Amino acid sequence: MALYDAAAGLLGEALHSQVRLHADYGGVVPELASRDHVRRLLPLVREVLEGAGRRVEDLDLIAFTRGPGLGGALLVGASVAAGLGLALGKPTVGIHHLEGHLLSPLLADPRPAFPFVALLVSGGHTQLMRVDGVGRYALLGETQDDAAGEAFDKTATVLGLEYPGGPALARLAATGDPARHHFPRPMIASADLDFSFSGLKTAVLTRVRELARLDEKARADLAASFQAAVVDVLVAKCVRALEREGLDRLVVAGGVGANAALREALVRATRERGSEAYFPPARLCTDNGAMIAFAAALKYAECAVPSEACAFTVFPRWDLAQAAAAAQSTPLR
Repeated sequence: MALYDAAAGLLGEALHSQVRLHADYGGVVPELASRDHVRRLLPLVREVLEGAGRRVEDLDLIAFTRGPGLGGALLVGASVAAGLGLALGKPTVGIHHLEGHLLSPLLADPRPAFPFVALLVSGGHTQLMRVDGVGRYALLGETQDDAAGEAFDKTATVLGLEYPGGPALARLAATGDPARHHFPRPMIASADLDFSFSGLKTAVLTRVRELARLDEKARADLAASFQAAVVDVLVAKCVRALEREGLDRLVVAGGVGANAALREALVRATRERGSEAYFPPARLCTDNGAMIAFAAALKYAECAVPSEACAFTVFPRWDLAQAAAAAQSTPLR
């Protein structure tokens, strides 16, 4: 949950993590997630408003995540937003989850100028986009199977690490030797800008079975070698995208964008070609309310929202490029 002012910037934000709720299950349980959303959402609204010294009546526009995501959790956010909008007589607007991530680096200082190439890299998505402005996005390439974050989580499970696996694997990798195992770099030499991480995950599983017994050093080396392979692929594709599009700015967003090894490698690679890499603050890499409020403020500065914006609709599966095209063709009121 977040409160954003177009003139003053981010006034307040709050986040409740469900990590402990899902840890015993090794992953998100949709029904538990939705029920916890019901319990937590209104208290977070009150917390943010009180912390910012604002009343609910002060709101001009109410934004919520319309998709993609878990249907039940999305419906909780949509219902609260629609209820507030109806009670206050204020407009509501549904924001694309990935658009929030895509624009979140604009909350950083310095902020990138348009146009730029964006790498959206998370547990559910790995995509390269060309961004020419707010709402003007073109898909350049995407994963053909597992997303990078998903591969991190699944590999962490193979190594016996705790949930959430991705951050745990990154911490372990920092103590390992990335050259100990040479894992494949899937599609790194392909002419396109697509990705594939399923085979890499399988390669780690095969090596684990070959080693039979794993001590802490062996697991650290496996984690570091796996991470190095993922980073190499992501960096190579990002550089290729910049070259193909003739651009010098790279924006990185999504949960995996907080990975220190990836950040360091992208900064180094972009500097070598005279380009720049931009990242949101680490706390805004994972899902958060600030990016949704910020995206809404950028897109609807005059609170002119699509005529169907108050509709009680969510899209668990929602293509960003198609959503942007639909928004541009929708008349405003």
